[in-house]
Amino acid sequence: MTISLPAPAEEALRRLNDAGFDAFVVGGCVRDTLLQRVPGDWDVTTSAMPGEVEAVFSGERVIETGIKHGTVTVLLSGMPLEITTYRVDGEYKDNRHPEDISFTRNLTEDLARRDFTVNAMAYNPTVGLVDEYGGQEDLQNQVIRCVGDPDTRFGEDALRILRALRFASVLGFSIFSETADAIHRNRERIRNVSAERVTAELEKFLCGNTVTELLLEYSDLFCEIFPELSACVGYEQKNRYHRYDLYEHIARAVGYAEPIFEVRLTMLLHDIGKPETMSEGPDGQHHFYGHAKESANMAKSILRRMRLPAKTQRMVSDLIYWHDVPLTEDPKLLKRRLNKMGEETLRLLLKVQRADRLAQSEFPAEGADADNDALSKALDALLETSPAVTVGDLAIDGNDLLDLGLAGPEIGEAEQELLGLVMDDRLPNERQALLQYLREKGSRNGPEKDRPDQ
Repeated sequence: MTISLPAPAEEALRRLNDAGFDAFVVGGCVRDTLLQRVPGDWDVTTSAMPGEVEAVFSGERVIETGIKHGTVTVLLSGMPLEITTYRVDGEYKDNRHPEDISFTRNLTEDLARRDFTVNAMAYNPTVGLVDEYGGQEDLQNQVIRCVGDPDTRFGEDALRILRALRFASVLGFSIFSETADAIHRNRERIRNVSAERVTAELEKFLCGNTVTELLLEYSDLFCEIFPELSACVGYEQKNRYHRYDLYEHIARAVGYAEPIFEVRLTMLLHDIGKPETMSEGPDGQHHFYGHAKESANMAKSILRRMRLPAKTQRMVSDLIYWHDVPLTEDPKLLKRRLNKMGEETLRLLLKVQRADRLAQSEFPAEGADADNDALSKALDALLETSPAVTVGDLAIDGNDLLDLGLAGPEIGEAEQELLGLVMDDRLPNERQALLQYLREKGSRNGPEKDRPDQ
């Protein structure tokens, strides 16, 4: 088997080999190439010790990325290559880091410490593919399987529990039965992993192809990550709009959403406030008045816990808050929504509402795509007219209002009144028309006030 390597990676292998060391590209780049996917980066593993690697590339820029763990980054022709010495990890006591490592000259020992078989393959143009643990067969069978004992692998680094699901979701693979059983057994270990590392994996997992199936199969794991979801599992909604229990509705809504992280995270959290807001009508139907606000409030603490950027936190909590607000093609209503949310949030809200409807019962789901397309076109048509939806869009400014004798809070009140009239098409957004309205209003309410500086 021949793998086409980028020139910098090929040169790195050649230099190390010429210096008397073994060297292979390894891990994800091999996996992705065999899957005919474009690798995000190229990693090299070698029998050379870190100091020997630095000596081989003494004329290049070398960054001691993780020198303690045997990794240096070499820049060749502008491409960063992580080059790591073969190593064996010591005992893991915190489910995150080995207490110590030892370097080895044996490639097989190095591959044995890796997480999954599909990531434990190495390649060199001279030697060919080194696959000691059946990674190529697992790729062909579309299976994620731990290298060796899965309990040991997950005990070494608990993030691997979520990484298994991430690879399965992104690649559309299943999880080998023994590995799957170990995920359930070891699920509580995920609590030992930092929020930043969990969030980085979740972002990729949520945007994968089989996210719904995995959310349903591993609900116990996701309730460890998001305890707020526990009340949703098996929760019967008893409402004509829903054919699934609450957690299944959430899982299906995530899968129906476009693979945009903010949208899919919104769907994961959009209904978590329902159990807290449930009331029962005379007909036995359950109602969830105010659940969007409750869900948004609950989500805010979750989003902070995930250590997400502030902008992402605001966007997701806003989308959850607005997720069931009525939307129609009426330009006046769309202008009001633009005023409250802004274009970016409103466009994402359309995607949120589509996914929510598709995950409900048959009659809300019917026509969801057609309605979404119609709303998108109506929004596009409205925006082409450059409508006034904020005070800054008005054809007058604060100086005009000062000239009319307004001051302090009166200016803001006048601007908001004018904006409302313009959005409702009761006044044209033209300077003279806006000023005339204010003059006539002033004459009805009494004489004009003197300007403050007169």
